[in-house]
Amino acid sequence: MTTNQKSLNDDVKLALPDNDCEQQATPDVEIIEFDYSKRSQWLRAAVLGATDGLVSIGSLMMGVGAVKQDAKAMILTGCAGLVAGACSMAIGEFVSVQSQLDIEVAQIKRDNARRATGEPENEGDKEKLPNPAQASAASAVAFAIGAAVPLLAASFIGGYKLRLGIVVGAVTVALVLFGWLGAVLGKAPIIKSSLTILIGGWFAMAITYGLTKLIGSSGL
Repeated sequence: MTTNQKSLNDDVKLALPDNDCEQQATPDVEIIEFDYSKRSQWLRAAVLGATDGLVSIGSLMMGVGAVKQDAKAMILTGCAGLVAGACSMAIGEFVSVQSQLDIEVAQIKRDNARRATGEPENEGDKEKLPNPAQASAASAVAFAIGAAVPLLAASFIGGYKLRLGIVVGAVTVALVLFGWLGAVLGKAPIIKSSLTILIGGWFAMAITYGLTKLIGSSGL
């Protein structure tokens, strides 16, 4: 009997450390949320470039179509606008972001010099710095993609009125798509973003078409 009790006590003593190990083996898991602000630079450049390409080239082709029914004139104008616009967006975005980078780097240097405590530099500040080359490339490529939509839509349509309608329809669909994509990637309101881009694009094309038609009809 005494031997059985001693064996039972030994089993209990051996079981206790196992429970401690199980409690120590379940540490708290830290959930790290993704910082969507890191996407802001290239996402802003890409959405702006695609929207600019759609609206600029679509409006340009609508303006030419208001006074010329020739499909070749519309397509050549659109191609010239695509090349010029992509180069302009790339250079402008690079200069803009590079200026922002210079300002932020200078501010970081001033902050580090002001501390004068020997603290190491904060790596998080460097990660948040804008990238001029990335923003420039994203802007140029996105502009070309956006500008290609009305160009491709008008390239295979012979009828004048049908061609204009196809350009407007293609630009409308693409604007909604780019607005939705930008909102999803940036976790922004989808309906608001899409409607804002869509209404702005319609407004730009209508003004360009109307003013060009007016100027062309006046004989200037």
